[in-house]
Amino acid sequence: MLPLLDRLRAAKLGDMTSASLLTPSASIEAAAAEFGDASGYLAVASIGLPPRAAVEALRADLDAWFRADRDPQGYDAIVANTRSAYARLVGIGVDRVAAGSQTSVFTALVAAAVPAGAEVLCVEGDFSSIVFPFLQRPDIRVRSVPLAALAESITDDTWLVSFSLVQSATGTVADTAAISAAAAAHGTLTYCDVTQAAGVLPVDATKWDATVCHTYKWLCAPRGVAFLTVTPELQAKLTPLQAGWYAGDDVWQSCYGPAMTLATDARQFDVSPAWQAWVGAEQSISLFASLDIPSVWAHASGLGDRLCDALGIPQQHQAIVTWADPDRSELDRLISAGIRASGRAGRLRASFHLWNTEADVAAVVAALRG
Repeated sequence: MLPLLDRLRAAKLGDMTSASLLTPSASIEAAAAEFGDASGYLAVASIGLPPRAAVEALRADLDAWFRADRDPQGYDAIVANTRSAYARLVGIGVDRVAAGSQTSVFTALVAAAVPAGAEVLCVEGDFSSIVFPFLQRPDIRVRSVPLAALAESITDDTWLVSFSLVQSATGTVADTAAISAAAAAHGTLTYCDVTQAAGVLPVDATKWDATVCHTYKWLCAPRGVAFLTVTPELQAKLTPLQAGWYAGDDVWQSCYGPAMTLATDARQFDVSPAWQAWVGAEQSISLFASLDIPSVWAHASGLGDRLCDALGIPQQHQAIVTWADPDRSELDRLISAGIRASGRAGRLRASFHLWNTEADVAAVVAALRG
């Protein structure tokens, strides 16, 4: 069998028309096949599924480790390849990408750079990892507003606006054009969490001063692989507080102090990698970097709208579809029917990805309306 990426390159993308939005292109079909039988899995907003190539790579790495046939330097190329694939996916230079393990760790770096007395504007109900680090600064002002009011709430006093491109609890997609325009008009920096977007929704990291992403959801990587993108201008304002050997200009010459020569690009914010996680991430992120992401979004959000129609609720035009379920009774019905979904903030959350089909829509309706 051809390697995964060779199989994907051999599959040709079909034209996406309004009549075929729910039909994945050949390339998406090839990618979906890498996830085996994922029918009934509507919980990617909680945790993604690994593609077959990632599982095989992880098994091979564990076997090599057991045979004492592994060394730390052998992981360098894996980290570099994964970083490059992520840079391609979000449309930014690889020198602008820092590698780490957690969203909150990168957010803490940004929070530490906020001048005393300055204002940070956040979204009510946004994910805590891009809110809590700012709240740990008692000398700055943190203001939260509804997502719909975010752009109009930016003022000349707002030093930074922090928001998720896709809201975790509701799946709502931020109005990035309005937010970016307002931020530019007021000289406000932008910090965007793309964890619930990268891999399903097209992401252009060059639109913001900084972005952060944990890849274990829509990018289907093992947990423990995260990225920060940062402009040179914002990089100059940040201090690499967690600098270690992996942030060094020459990693393997940076293992001991006291002399310190950090990388001059975004790598100065790197955190040393959890090696096995990156073995799987290389395969997963390379897969998504090879796909036409607008087609993935058309497929996933199209299935979301089909589910809305079937349930008699307004279309949401999202890959994550939510509706009120305060007592979790409808979530329990889905679970009893063998359908994996999740509940957040009193709402049932069904999330569609490239492996889902209209059969999953029908299964949800059958379980709920039976």
